[in-house]
Amino acid sequence: MSEINPTEGLTLLGQEQNQPNKQLEAFPNMNPGRPYTVTLVCPEFTCVCPMTGQPDFATITIRYIPDQKIVESKSLKLYLWSFRNEGHFHEHVTNIILDDLVTLLEPNYCHVNGAFSVRGGISIIVDADYTKPGFTPKLPS
Repeated sequence: MSEINPTEGLTLLGQEQNQPNKQLEAFPNMNPGRPYTVTLVCPEFTCVCPMTGQPDFATITIRYIPDQKIVESKSLKLYLWSFRNEGHFHEHVTNIILDDLVTLLEPNYCHVNGAFSVRGGISIIVDADYTKPGFTPKLPS
């Protein structure tokens, strides 16, 4: 029986790379038969308004139940950073993040929350979900 190498295929972890990058990476889930929740919080997310170019600030919270893969956190940091100079509406960028994570991870469940700071007197909170067909999430409260 061969042992799984959890770092095989990771190219960003341990590198001096500290530039924005759309390359999300994953490593094998060592407990694929156990449903558990992974929560990642990025309180310093930024993008810009596609109409005015003004900066938008948010806390992005990602909560998922992995199947076979786990997102590597440095690649996630560089990925989220890559939106800094891109123009996106809040609803759109939150769903882009969800779609990219689902494509990479094929998780049992994934939820992305974008809590955007007040601008123009209104704060916007966007929640986007994905559930693998046939999976029923049982999330802790």
